[in-house]
Amino acid sequence: MTLPSAGNPISLQQVNVELGLTATASINMNSSAVRGLFGVASGAIDMSDGYGKSSVASSFDWLMVAGGGGGGTCQNNSGAGAGGGGAGGMLTGSGVSASGAYTIVVGAGAGTRTSGNQTGQSGGNTTMTGRTTVVGGGGGGGEATSGYGGSSGGASNGDALGSNVGGQGNLGGPNTGQTGGSGGGGRGAAGSQAGNNGGAGGVGLQSSITGTSAYYAGGGGGAGSYATSNQGAGGAGGGGAGSDWTLDNAVAGTANTGGGGGGGSAYDSSKGQAGGSGVVIIRAIDGGASATTGSPTVTTTGDDTVYKFTGSGSITF
Repeated sequence: MTLPSAGNPISLQQVNVELGLTATASINMNSSAVRGLFGVASGAIDMSDGYGKSSVASSFDWLMVAGGGGGGTCQNNSGAGAGGGGAGGMLTGSGVSASGAYTIVVGAGAGTRTSGNQTGQSGGNTTMTGRTTVVGGGGGGGEATSGYGGSSGGASNGDALGSNVGGQGNLGGPNTGQTGGSGGGGRGAAGSQAGNNGGAGGVGLQSSITGTSAYYAGGGGGAGSYATSNQGAGGAGGGGAGSDWTLDNAVAGTANTGGGGGGGSAYDSSKGQAGGSGVVIIRAIDGGASATTGSPTVTTTGDDTVYKFTGSGSITF
């Protein structure tokens, strides 16, 4: 059923029934369920906002991004730069029949590497009921094979390149003896191979699921080597830049994009930076959810309700 059309009064009892509650139940007009029904993300709700609205969407679109991999470190090397972290895996879908409850776990970004020659840490996986697990990004190489992940980390100083998950991301940049660190893979493209300068992280993938176009899952940039070399840029979609040779200025991946962290240089205190955390976004078509947990950000675009999960939770239709 739907709420009354324009010109007809809407009662709180009708709102309760539309939400699947008993007519006389206590109601909180600031709840996510009510806001989803009325299509008002924030601020005051007028009963006229509910004209013709149906509480529960019949289908939804979705986007899932895992946590980004961290940059590697090469502090015990006299000249080489480490690879950038690979982006977290990214998958999307549309037209899913909205029925029942979906449990969501959002992958954390990889941690920072602070010392020695080390491959960066891997990002955390993102999961949702009924969907394929999205794998966290691989760490950037640091005098060892770069990490496996949704997108793999960039290689360093002639070391081997880790593999990536097909359909979720791309490979990091290879390294056949170049002194700079190569860029981590992004969802939209592979990372760039280094020279003396660090390689750029691979570009992420663009989505308009929220109603605004944005990039997600960019790879981290590799670090530069020797005095005249420069850092590799992070890929669009939250990838962090690598470190310049004489500085500790690598950049972490952006939170809630799954971007890879920038690689550290051979400079004494240069760190491989953290990956960005993942995200799950659900766009309920022509309606909303009946309940959520985990405090997602709720917005509207047209008649659709958008739920952005930056931490674990659930959504029920």
